[in-house]
Amino acid sequence: MLRAGEAPPNDAAADARGGWTRFRGPNGDGNSAAEVPVRWTEADYAWKADLPGSGHSQPVIWGEKVFVTCASEDGAERKVVSLDLSSGASRWVRRFPAEVHEKHRLNSYASSTPAVDGDRVYAAFSSPSAYRLHALDHDGKELWARDLGRFQSQHGNGTSPILHEGLVILGNDQDGPSSVFAVEAATGEVRWKAERRTQEVAYGTPCILRREGGKPELILTSHAHGISSLDPATGALNWEARVFDKRTVSSPVLAASGLVLAACGSGGGGNFLVAVRPGGKGDITETHVAYKLVRSIPYVTTPVVVDDLVVLWGDRGVVSAIEGATGKVLYQERVEGTFAGSPVRAGDRIYCMSAEGEVVVIQGGRKFELLARNPLGEGSHSTPAIGGGRMLLRTFGRVLCVKAPRQPSATGG
Repeated sequence: MLRAGEAPPNDAAADARGGWTRFRGPNGDGNSAAEVPVRWTEADYAWKADLPGSGHSQPVIWGEKVFVTCASEDGAERKVVSLDLSSGASRWVRRFPAEVHEKHRLNSYASSTPAVDGDRVYAAFSSPSAYRLHALDHDGKELWARDLGRFQSQHGNGTSPILHEGLVILGNDQDGPSSVFAVEAATGEVRWKAERRTQEVAYGTPCILRREGGKPELILTSHAHGISSLDPATGALNWEARVFDKRTVSSPVLAASGLVLAACGSGGGGNFLVAVRPGGKGDITETHVAYKLVRSIPYVTTPVVVDDLVVLWGDRGVVSAIEGATGKVLYQERVEGTFAGSPVRAGDRIYCMSAEGEVVVIQGGRKFELLARNPLGEGSHSTPAIGGGRMLLRTFGRVLCVKAPRQPSATGG
């Protein structure tokens, strides 16, 4: 059990002890060893919790506590909600007034997933006049808030904060002046701010690359910088591969081969994925690209790594498995539905929620196998969260809990 005050050195340590601490879990890889059901009905949910608003963000988990964001339909009020993991009972709701503004019809006013550690939960909300990062304790008391300036985007925001060695790091690639911020988790004081070139808003959430014998690297994606690496302690640029000609919505992933994979695209198509060998200094565009894939590449959803494979779950339901080291396509199959939430892996299975209101489950492996289609009751643009032996499924207005059935003991008890 995780106790307040216990801050693990990284997200992976937290997950090993029962936490799902950021968007797509430890380091954003969407992986869990938990055993969760493959098939269920509406009657099989352990609990269902109505939220006081709508949104697309993913729940995060610390011990027996769940944290998720939502917003009023007009965006005038943004909210952080805490639920009990065992029962779904509401623990508290913290409300923040906000400026009403336009967004893309497929986005929400609560698309940014919080991050959590043993002391605080961190939530980011944006409007054209303010990009604010809030820290609350686990009982909902606001400990600090940091205004990071204006946020300019015709489509709204969606980037999520991450935690690294006592810092909250938040991307700020937008249509206006762009940057990346790192603030002290305990105080909200800015440790560093890295200025970025401006091309157009980026929505991906960064991850941390750890290479043997090297320092940790902060991996980000954007149209302006392509795939880039910063020093998470200082914000200094290590390298960048300027490989994109469109916006980035999905997040980068780290293949088992050591390659960094990320995609760009548009609502009109032309999506492609690039794999980059990390390393070098400065502009590595011409020297470090391992491969590029252009067929049936997701625009919004983020891939999931399954051992030496990478599974791409397309927005229009085309699922592909590739060898992470080479980009060799092992299969491409279509599943019914449209998808804006990303897949996650639990054990040897992959789960993804559709906008039409189903959880589609496939086998994780070199051959495609559709295992189940489970009802959500309403649509979702979110991503499953896994912790404490449970899978949490956030729909537009609710959080649902799927729990592994109790296993009988050796004596049949």
